[in-house]
Amino acid sequence: MPRFAANLSMMFNEVPFLDRFARARAAGFEAVEFLFPYEFPATEIATRLKDNGLTQQLFNAPPGDWARGERGQAALPGREAEFRDGVKRALDYAAALACPRLHLMAGLAPAGVARDTLVSVYAANLAWAAEECGKAGVKPVIEPINHRDIPGFFLNTTDEAAAIIQAVGPERLGLQFDLYHCQITEGDLVKTAERHLPLIAHMQVADNPGRNEPGTGEVNWPFVFQAIDAMGFRGWIGCEYRPAAETEAGLSWFAPYKS
Repeated sequence: MPRFAANLSMMFNEVPFLDRFARARAAGFEAVEFLFPYEFPATEIATRLKDNGLTQQLFNAPPGDWARGERGQAALPGREAEFRDGVKRALDYAAALACPRLHLMAGLAPAGVARDTLVSVYAANLAWAAEECGKAGVKPVIEPINHRDIPGFFLNTTDEAAAIIQAVGPERLGLQFDLYHCQITEGDLVKTAERHLPLIAHMQVADNPGRNEPGTGEVNWPFVFQAIDAMGFRGWIGCEYRPAAETEAGLSWFAPYKS
């Protein structure tokens, strides 16, 4: 069956962040992901993981100034040093949390800069990061994000991501396939997943519209999850959704997939 990781940046927001680990375990999750850990000591997060019998599956490298709207630096000219420092910091956390995957956000495309220039910077940064992550036993991943939630984000489609991954090397860089973003930008979820399956290192899920839990929108999730299982995906699916109400009240979709 598909394996689901609770996203603690979005789920269980009824309690402070460090208390969400226990809530996730009580709800039946065996793994978690979140956006960023840097507000808390790695040792504190590691303790919460261990105490609750959870594994960490994914988090993001530092994105730049998030409060001011920055969403990564991997494709941004002139930010290479900051990007590399962020990856090194993230790998320190990954080691402490035994986290096998790290998301490297592309960033917002700067106005007036040719796309070919951004692609070149992106590929060079990702190649460097793949080398550093490989030494640490971590798989870096990139994620196409829809044009509606983050207007101007550099990477929008799975085909764009696949081309970059092929250039850097699929053995060194993976695809973070978010079905919510794909539904908005491309649709055809099952066939898109099948086409890119060899590149997919991690998946994420939310319904559309609203980015709430599966079952609140337009997608036939039992069919999609069955298809993902049948095509042989054995990685984790992060629940990166905003609960429509209290988190536990919206977990009926998850009941058939508990181990």
